[in-house]
Amino acid sequence: MDIRLATAADLPLLHPVIERAYRGDAARAGWTFESDLLAGPRTDLATLAAILASPADRLLVAVENGAPIGCVQISDRGERTAYLGLLCIDPARQADGLGRRLIAAAEDHAARLFGATAMEMTVIDRRAELIAYYQRRGYVLTAEKRPFPIPLDPPLEMVVLAKALAASVHLG
Repeated sequence: MDIRLATAADLPLLHPVIERAYRGDAARAGWTFESDLLAGPRTDLATLAAILASPADRLLVAVENGAPIGCVQISDRGERTAYLGLLCIDPARQADGLGRRLIAAAEDHAARLFGATAMEMTVIDRRAELIAYYQRRGYVLTAEKRPFPIPLDPPLEMVVLAKALAASVHLG
């Protein structure tokens, strides 16, 4: 598996991987599925293209045999803090340590590209197994909670996890 910055050419093949990982029956094979909590698409091509166009965001893609099998987004939040999101591996490939490799690459890129010394993320509060996964990767559950971006009944909340990153030279 190769991990690199995504390009616009990656998006049409990456988008279905993201949808399989988060929604629908195929997602149940992995641990990232949100189908029991949320319906509808996870993202769309326009949103992915906007990530590529944003100077504060990077989308890393995991590629195997020329095809995307996963991704992770990092965002520069300022004050030497980066945000990790949109982490996914195709459900058929989960549990092979590929997510761990994507997280490590995201942390390295955030430190090098943004000068980040801390990484944060949000996870739906009801996803105990996912929170535990990130805790095993060194992320600490903070006391902070944020509202879920879409109003739902009953409402969901996002818990914040954070991790200190090794210092690195900011390359801009």
